[in-house]
Amino acid sequence: MQPITRGEILPIAEYELIRPHFRSRIISDKKLRRLAVGDHISVVFENRDTVLYQIQEMLRTERITSEPAIAHEIATYNDLIPAPGQLSITLFVEIPDAALREKMLIELAGLEHSIALAVGDEVFAAHGSFAGVMPDRTTAVHYLKFDLSLSAQQQVRDRRAEVAILIRHPKYSVRAPLSLASVEKLAEDLG
Repeated sequence: MQPITRGEILPIAEYELIRPHFRSRIISDKKLRRLAVGDHISVVFENRDTVLYQIQEMLRTERITSEPAIAHEIATYNDLIPAPGQLSITLFVEIPDAALREKMLIELAGLEHSIALAVGDEVFAAHGSFAGVMPDRTTAVHYLKFDLSLSAQQQVRDRRAEVAILIRHPKYSVRAPLSLASVEKLAEDLG
């Protein structure tokens, strides 16, 4: 997938005009890209449209209009776009109660190193930038990628294999298979 370019970013006023339709389309698409992984974690498989939406929403919410700040947002979010042969996720630890969330983030230290994607019999460890992660805790949001083998890419495109997110952490171990509709979205991403 190609990175987002500055020419694709609408000024806030123009974005407001198309936002209801664009937002509705992305929310509908994200429903098929979102997966609950146990009781407290979910992932969203990212693609070019979800990233463009995040950039536009960030500029809108933060009222960002300076060119250097816009360029920074584009560069930051472009890191979420998967390269050829990759799938990209945003992982969320979702616990509304602040005290319980804090306890869980400490218990889940190292979570970012415990995530994998299974495609049939192959398993691909997640990788990403863990610069802000402290050794005694994890963070509530992670941006991760999976580099798939050619065989796994073809299996996804052909819808021939079960695809699942795996978490293999001592305090949180789960296998969450994707629905066929979700695999369809990944097949589009790898197409």
